[in-house]
Amino acid sequence: MTKSVAGDLAGLELPVERGCPFAPPAEYERLRERAPISKVRLVNGGEAWWVSGYEAGRAILADRRFSSDRRKDGFPIFNVDAATLQQIRSQPPLMIGMDGAEHSAARRPVIGEFTVKRLAALRPRIQGIVDRFVDDMLATDRRPVDLVQALSLPVPSLVICELLGVPYTDHDYFQSRTTVAVRRTSSPQDRQRAFAELRAYIDDLITRKESEPGDDLFGRQIARQRQEGALDHEGLVSLAFLLLTAGHETTANMISLGMIGLLTHPEQLALITADPGKTPMAVEELLRYFTITDTVVSRVATEDVEIGGVGIAAGEGVIVSSLSADWDPAAFENPGELDVERGARHHLAFGFGPHQCLGQNLARMELQIVFDTLFRRIPTLRLAAPVEDLAFKEDAVIYGAYELPVTW
Repeated sequence: MTKSVAGDLAGLELPVERGCPFAPPAEYERLRERAPISKVRLVNGGEAWWVSGYEAGRAILADRRFSSDRRKDGFPIFNVDAATLQQIRSQPPLMIGMDGAEHSAARRPVIGEFTVKRLAALRPRIQGIVDRFVDDMLATDRRPVDLVQALSLPVPSLVICELLGVPYTDHDYFQSRTTVAVRRTSSPQDRQRAFAELRAYIDDLITRKESEPGDDLFGRQIARQRQEGALDHEGLVSLAFLLLTAGHETTANMISLGMIGLLTHPEQLALITADPGKTPMAVEELLRYFTITDTVVSRVATEDVEIGGVGIAAGEGVIVSSLSADWDPAAFENPGELDVERGARHHLAFGFGPHQCLGQNLARMELQIVFDTLFRRIPTLRLAAPVEDLAFKEDAVIYGAYELPVTW
């Protein structure tokens, strides 16, 4: 339950539960109306600056005086216990936790793997993966079908396999571990074990690729590193693990929530079924509307900074609420309306600045292929239960459907 706040709204304690996936918590709007940047309490007892305005959020994410290094004192991590926090701060950072030249050096070699041109070569394989699961849906006599298990989870898993060069014979194992890692019925112990098994598998995969590098992302990275004379095995393992964890569940949840958004707004769905050329715009609007990566984007000031007239001292933590920013009426007219013709590509669902999501073009392509294919091949697709009866999952990072019964 959302904690009641007396007096100054800046005393709000985070994280705040979302009552439903179709709108930010009411506290977000109240804080944004009060000020685009407010000091708030964190559930672990700390404090941080909460950035709810769009312009202030973009300014901070583009400002190199704010660090992404989770090892720095003051970095606001509020969704883990003290032991986990200590573990995070004692390990070498992943790319998302690097700054400046270190971050650029880690990102530059792989950014070419995610260009529109490079990903276009992957499109036929993604289309084939989606068609395979739609074939299975159409072949079943059982209805309703749970779209989460039938499509939303396995498609991003197998796309990641294709990208990383996971052998086809290992797909079932890879998918089973990722499913356990993100499934709500998994115990914390099972999730931890699944992640450990995935990391061990990835470690072995990179070792095998070092012996026989293929024409895939990591084969090319290994060849490049060898040419430069500095093979970084642990760095490649960490990169693979980051791509897996950052690109799997987020896309899976956007598939589910995007389908709910379109099926509950038939007039918007009709626009893209009549003209699939509008699907890319629809994807951008769905990304803005749901912005499932809310509260992921945290920073810590490395020097005294003034943003939007607010002074933020060195060592103070900052949390940019991408969801609140993407519902800021100063940036998006009538933000509570789902409008697939809005053309809102300037949303913050993928972040902004140096750390803007590396895999955003891949996510866009997956979503476009899934929506176009489903509504082309199953034009009578509909929810098999009232939306208010659907089960949703919530944590500080991802918010999506546990089960999504559909029929046709």
